[in-house]
Parts: sequence; C-alpha cells; structure tokens
Amino acid sequence: MLQRLEKADCPASYLQRFQPDMPVHFFAPAELDRRLDDFVNGFAGDVTYAVKANPSDRVVSRLWGRGLAGFDVASPTEIESVQRLCGSAVPMHYNNPVRSSAEIAVARRAGVRSWSVDDAGELRKLAAAGHEPYNEVSVRFCLDVEGGHYNFGDKFGATLDQAVALLRCVSEAGWRPALTFHVGTQCQRPQAYARYIAAAAGIAQRADVRISRLNVGGGFPSARQGAAPEYGRFFAAIKEAVDAAFADRPALLCEPGRALVADSYAYAVRIKSLRAGRVYLNDGIYGGLSEFPSMHMPTFEVISRDGTPRTGESVARVAFGPTCDSIDKLPEALNLPSDTREDDWLLFRSMGAYLTGVTTRFNGYGRCETVTVATL
Repeated sequence: MLQRLEKADCPASYLQRFQPDMPVHFFAPAELDRRLDDFVNGFAGDVTYAVKANPSDRVVSRLWGRGLAGFDVASPTEIESVQRLCGSAVPMHYNNPVRSSAEIAVARRAGVRSWSVDDAGELRKLAAAGHEPYNEVSVRFCLDVEGGHYNFGDKFGATLDQAVALLRCVSEAGWRPALTFHVGTQCQRPQAYARYIAAAAGIAQRADVRISRLNVGGGFPSARQGAAPEYGRFFAAIKEAVDAAFADRPALLCEPGRALVADSYAYAVRIKSLRAGRVYLNDGIYGGLSEFPSMHMPTFEVISRDGTPRTGESVARVAFGPTCDSIDKLPEALNLPSDTREDDWLLFRSMGAYLTGVTTRFNGYGRCETVTVATL
C-alpha cells in the first residue's frame, strides 16, 4: 500500500483535490482512539487487540501507545511485527489454537507465555516444547449459539466434555488454567456472551479447577450497517453473567479486532464503467472488498468528481471488480443514485478490518493509497 504524506479534512475533500484512480483507504486516528476508550473504560478486564483484523503499523503502534493491555497474535509473522513496533516485553496471547511445533518454538523464543488449545494433540505439542509452569493455557470451547454473523465453532473449539478433560490436564500439568471462547464475528446479541460464560463456569466446576482467567474473545460488532454499537449493553451482560456464574471471579480478558479498528477507516473505490444494469469498479473480491461475499455489505455513498454526494433516485446495478475473473462479482446489487457517472467514487464505511493484509495482487490490481483524515 502507498502512504501519502498529505492529510485531509475528510475523504470527499481528498477525492475532489487529487482525483485518485486507485482505491483509497482513509484512516481517522481519532475514531480509533474513541473506540479504544470505549473498551478500556467500559470492559471489566484487560483489553487486547486481535492483530489479524488490521496488522498495519499505524494501528498496532497507536493502540499500544494509548494503553492497550496486549495483543492476540496468530502467527510468528504477527509476533515479529508486534515486537518490532512495541518492544520485546509486550504481552502477547497466541490464541490461534492450531500451531505447528516450529511455530510454537518461534513463539517461545519470542517470549510468548499465553496460549490456547482446543485439542489434546495441541496440548501435547505445548508440553513437548518444554514445561513452563508460569505459562497460561486457555482451553477454547464452542457452543451452538446464535448471534454472530458466522460460527467460529465450525473450525475451532472443544466440546464441553472435551473442554472438561483438557482443563484438568492443563491444571495437572502445572500450567495456569484458563478458558476462552469466541461468539462469532459481528455478534449482535449480548446474551450470546452470557451463555458462553455460564458454560465456562460449568466446565470449571466439572473439572474441579479454579481458572485464573476467562477470555471472552472478540466478536463485538462494528457499525457496518450504520448504527453505532451500544457496547455498554455487551459489557454489562458480560459482567452480570460472570458475577452470577462464578463464586470466585476470574480475571477477564477480551480480544476485539473488528470492533476496535473497523469504524476508523473508510474505503473509496472508483467506477470504471457504467453499463445497462451493471457497474465495474477498480476493486473487487480479490482486493479490499474480499469480505463482501461472506458479510453484509457496509453502508456507502457515491461521491462525484467535485466532491459532493450523488443524490438521485436509487437504481440497482450488478457490480463487478476489475479482474478478468468472472466470479469477481459482488453478491448483492449496488443501489446507486441515478445521477451516478463514470469516475465517481463509492465510499464504503466501516472498512478498517480485514482489508489490510487480505488484499491480493491478482491481475496487477490490489494497490491502494492510505490517507489520514481528521474525520470520516
């Protein structure tokens, strides 16, 4: 990605001034600060950041500089990046529960002391790497709970019975036992967290193990569909559920990714061609719009070449990306104003998560500029 030194008041003023022909990722640091403050001041525990959501240097370093408690890392590359930006002593939680022995060795050398597991074989890998009693090992479990946009339990998480057995093994081996879960991305129901917390208490009770920490994961929603999330509802539900379920309250941890970073970015793509019932864009599903086939489309507006929004009556058009692949097509038609023209821009909101680090260079596309703005 390219980083322009220029700053702008807002995306529209930048687009009008520079007329960029490649996509532009607009970053508003004040919005990132505001969302971090929401979590740090509202959540009753430590707040970490899931680096996978947006691994850019500007995000990682800014969050750390403003008091973040640590990072959820998923690979040796993320570990190296976090330490490069934040120092070797930065707390890291390696909560991708599937790791090769080589990856475990790299993480141990980097000083990682917090891990998750969801399978006995993965626990044996940790044990084979060397017994370190001060390491925290969180057993990740899953439930069939509605609320997230899609279910992370399809890939990760032990059953309740498996979690009981794993937690006993963690405790008997002398590690610091903990539990963790993930309700699923873009979760809209605070009670999903409450159900998981009640299940965590049941696992600990059945295993006869006092857990040192409960990691409630991520899954908190962004404003992807326009409405600002009411995080207080989630934080209150989590605290109430923990107080009700645990006589001996464990320390709490959360690891939001999307919820921290998504709403601090917007993304502008340009219209290359308008045809009857169709629109062709300069980015698509191989690029910054890669989440569109799996997530609800975010809110957007059309910005004209003079920087003003188009306001005509909506006309549905099938939207295609710029590559030569016919599946480079958005799953939903775009309702564009009738006065939309070629070389206008579509400005998508809540685009800070899963764009950086996911975009490919297929057909030579995929480059974009990143520009800092005062407001989105």
